[in-house]
Amino acid sequence: MTQAEIKLCSLLLQEHFGEIVEKIGVHLIRTGSQPLRVIAHDTGTSLDQVKKALCVLIQHNLVIYQVHKRGVVEYEAQCSRVLRMLRYPRYIYTAKTLYSDTGELIVEELLLNGKMTMSAVVKKVADRLTETMEDGKTMDYAEVSNTFVRLVDTHFVQRCPLVPATENSDTGPPPPAPTLVINEKDMYLVPKLSLIGKGKRRRSSDEDATGEPKAKRPKQTTGNKEPIPDDGIYWQTNLDRFHQHFRDQAIVSAVANRMDQTSSEIVRTMLRMSEVTTPSGAPFTQPLSSNEIFRSLPVGYNISKQVLDQYLTLLADDPLEFVGKSGDSGGGMYVINLHKALGSLATATLESVVQERFGSRCARIFRLVLQKKHLEQKQVEDFAMIPAKEAKDMLYKMLSENFISLQEIPKTPDHAPSRTFYLYTVNILSAARMLLHRCCKSVANLIERRQFETKENKRLLEKSQRVEAIIASMQATGAEEAQLQEIEEMITAPERQQLETLKRNVNKLDACEIQVDETIFLLESYIESTMKR
Repeated sequence: MTQAEIKLCSLLLQEHFGEIVEKIGVHLIRTGSQPLRVIAHDTGTSLDQVKKALCVLIQHNLVIYQVHKRGVVEYEAQCSRVLRMLRYPRYIYTAKTLYSDTGELIVEELLLNGKMTMSAVVKKVADRLTETMEDGKTMDYAEVSNTFVRLVDTHFVQRCPLVPATENSDTGPPPPAPTLVINEKDMYLVPKLSLIGKGKRRRSSDEDATGEPKAKRPKQTTGNKEPIPDDGIYWQTNLDRFHQHFRDQAIVSAVANRMDQTSSEIVRTMLRMSEVTTPSGAPFTQPLSSNEIFRSLPVGYNISKQVLDQYLTLLADDPLEFVGKSGDSGGGMYVINLHKALGSLATATLESVVQERFGSRCARIFRLVLQKKHLEQKQVEDFAMIPAKEAKDMLYKMLSENFISLQEIPKTPDHAPSRTFYLYTVNILSAARMLLHRCCKSVANLIERRQFETKENKRLLEKSQRVEAIIASMQATGAEEAQLQEIEEMITAPERQQLETLKRNVNKLDACEIQVDETIFLLESYIESTMKR
């Protein structure tokens, strides 16, 4: 765990949950697993606050607990899971593109609340969608429920582990902490619920009788008599499945850029066919026959079987080896080499960074060393056709930045420089780790800059919000245009210009965060794939 990653975790926890949760979370990241009282003592926080902070962190899967032999419960932070909070907008946007607004709100609710029952998610999402609809229209629970089932079927949403029934029925003293288990078969099993109803608008409840809290009390008592049908069955987002989708999209995009749209559509079809059957960390997809691929192609693609076979042969013969041939049965068995695809994407990212930082000549040297594996300085000068002085400067510049490494091969045991070969090489794994560290630093800087911009203009933002609230309330009561104009003029022209500049800067910083996170995802995926081999 690097200092840059710890700092980024600290900023994310503070932004999402506040100072107390951030203090407890960062303490656990720095120190490792610790029991409750030690956490309270070391952080100087009251026991009650530590318990509440741990509850929040456990609810959002950011902390796990473990019961030791002596009955001591220790809590451990999941740093990699904390860093995933940076990717929340991307998860939500993916759900929107795949399952429209309903899917977007389901994933958003699950990410904001950590764990929820299906009935609670359906009701909340239906209410939120009804709020945005025209008057007289409402969102049916059944429609939201169908989208939820589709998300579960494609493994984007999964069940949370439960306390086994046998543990509850034991007559002895309860354990210090419950042991949560889940059967893999039940992970994507949706309970049969008959959710009948429609979303409600908030304003309709406000227009009810004035004793609203009293009206709520009988509902709670009736809720106790009629238990919720899916009580105790909680759901969470399956982030690994989202990452699998991002990886597949990156591979399809890379094939489209290298070849053409038809090749990318064939690869997309192969990935779609094996997305649920292939584990997220597998180096290859399941083998697929040419006939199966042909039958599964999208309806709009009217290509013959012969043309498909030619495309598959072309993909299999490509030097990048995204697609490999694993057999000849069924017209030819083909797999997608996920590890090599991630390696190619990580290498392309490194090449791009070298070109942007050091220029096209440095990128030429970097690609040359990458291609030839090991080269002496004289060979680099000759192959790259760059003058000796310039080539030396560029090599040393990249060496100092850890993009290129130097390997010594001595002729004699004394390692005398005159009798030693000095070979330049590219270690993609260490270069990817270095770049990942820098990306984490960049995101932390972007978040700090965004917070600074917002803090500097806090007074102006508060004034703008007050004016907007006044205008909204006046519009609801049917105020005249002249009155609204008068309220709008409370914000002067320079202030309005300042707000526009702030909005533009914050949007730019947000976009930068998302773009850097895309690079982080590619590098992390490559490192994880390499470590598993």
